[in-house]
Amino acid sequence: MKVTIIGYWGAYPAAGSATSGYLLEKDGFTMLVDCGSGVLSRLQQYKRVMDLDAVLLTHYHHDHIADIGPLQYAMLVQSTLHETNQKLYIYGHKEDKQQFERLSHQYTEGVGYDPGETLKLGPFTIDFQKTSHPVPCYGMRISDGDNTIVYTADTSYFEAWADFAEGADLLITDTNFYHGMDGTGPGHMTSTEAASIARDAGVDTLWLSHLPHFGDHTRLRQEAQNVFQGTIQLAEEGLSWSK
Repeated sequence: MKVTIIGYWGAYPAAGSATSGYLLEKDGFTMLVDCGSGVLSRLQQYKRVMDLDAVLLTHYHHDHIADIGPLQYAMLVQSTLHETNQKLYIYGHKEDKQQFERLSHQYTEGVGYDPGETLKLGPFTIDFQKTSHPVPCYGMRISDGDNTIVYTADTSYFEAWADFAEGADLLITDTNFYHGMDGTGPGHMTSTEAASIARDAGVDTLWLSHLPHFGDHTRLRQEAQNVFQGTIQLAEEGLSWSK
């Protein structure tokens, strides 16, 4: 399994970058998890649009789905140019009916997932954890049978995350706030809250992502190191992990 960060900013992309987007690859199968603002542009440095086999969405805030519309147009243009009827399946929850229905277009089809059941996409199995966020949002535990990554998506801290992430090889956390701040209102975590999940779950590697537009990001890593003694990396475009 290979995981590559396409975008990692919270709320809106910094100049030349993108908000949430993660590329997962295994045995020729390519899946994009979240498709935020700027993701489509940055994605094409790694993969052609037509190489995508599936898109999986955590929730419908703009910084996680803003490039779904451009992706749909890209599928339309490329399918026309290549004279193919290939469809791209976009998986999302159905708790926001209006947003879910927008996932279907001429060459894309929205597919609802049941958060209470395991989803299988290509070589991956996905289990879901409802997050603490102002809108319905689901974190994910993704396994290829040998290795496991956990992505918290957008959430404030709660204890069940440690059980959900137990033994993961890679944990990608919402880290939108610095130690001592309160993220419960907007539904985000601090550096030390993210690190406490990694520590309690016994994970191997922690990626701090969904980063804020203020402060010194190296401080996030330093604060996390006070709690978790494993490998900690700050999200950056192109950062990859593979096993």
